[in-house]
Amino acid sequence: MFAAWRKRWRWSLAAVLLAVGMLVPFDWFLGQYTHLGIMIGLFTMVVVGLCLLMGYTGQVSLGHAAFYGVGMYVSAILSTRYEVNPWLAMLVAALLTAAMALALGPIFRLRGNYLALATLAVGFIIWKVAELQSSYTGGPDGMTGVPYLSVGGFEFDSSFRRYYLIWGFCLAILLISQNIVNSRTGRALRAIHGSEAAAESLGINVSRFKIKIFVLSAVYASLAGSLFAHHAIHVSPGSFHPLVSIDLVVMAVVGGLASIWGALFGTGTMHILNDEILIHYGKWNMVISGLILIIILIFTPQGLFVALKEAYLRDGVWFLPKWFQGKWRDASSWVLLRRERWRGHVGADGGVRDP
Repeated sequence: MFAAWRKRWRWSLAAVLLAVGMLVPFDWFLGQYTHLGIMIGLFTMVVVGLCLLMGYTGQVSLGHAAFYGVGMYVSAILSTRYEVNPWLAMLVAALLTAAMALALGPIFRLRGNYLALATLAVGFIIWKVAELQSSYTGGPDGMTGVPYLSVGGFEFDSSFRRYYLIWGFCLAILLISQNIVNSRTGRALRAIHGSEAAAESLGINVSRFKIKIFVLSAVYASLAGSLFAHHAIHVSPGSFHPLVSIDLVVMAVVGGLASIWGALFGTGTMHILNDEILIHYGKWNMVISGLILIIILIFTPQGLFVALKEAYLRDGVWFLPKWFQGKWRDASSWVLLRRERWRGHVGADGGVRDP
């Protein structure tokens, strides 16, 4: 009975959150946060791909913003310089990004730090090419005049309209990715993450699955980049600077790498934190953001969303007081242990020394 009520409460909460999300762009509600909502939707699309790649397949990518930039620039160039239909430009950008990701497939022969450095290098190369090829990309200043998307005579020429368009794409990607995770493919990805050798012994083609998920995550990023180009009507290399790739990884980690819906939670948390709260602290905002990230990684290494979800499934609707009480107790014990160790009363193994 309690389980049925808890499930009903969970769906009710989801319905409430969906209703709130639908009302955000209205001026009488949260209209001033429409642009923030759009950016959360765009980056969620990219972070979902990262969660599939890093959280489920166990592969590291520190250059994913590059695919965001490829989608952004290809769509912008085709629709402005060659007057290609924006929807067709988005499709071509996604196909070119997929081909590029497929060509980069051999880097997945690398592992660990080498793979991370290789993907970071890819991000730097594409960003620098966009800056240097000024005849096509406009150089560091970028390009303007990118057309809005339209369907028939209906043009997405306002943030209000583009909000629903972008979130339609975002929710579709979330649902598709959740279905992938729950399918045989998702089980194969988890097996690869656990042990590549064991997965191969079960007949799973590890290399093929790695490249497939890499290509899919690149296409997600490309679609997000194209949507951003037709939303901002201006593109520049600064939108996919290599540091943006690090921000994307942070969003995935905060939400939970092994959680599709955690991507939405992590992206929303970091955007609200950085763009609406810490921005008022001036030069200290990055310091505070870094400290918050360290605290999250120490006490919820599986991700904040995943930790809250597990606490809810364990304790029900009143999980928050118990969860915070437990984390406060853990933090207090950690501080006391460090203090006693510093005083020399506790050994490095945690054992108490004789005075």
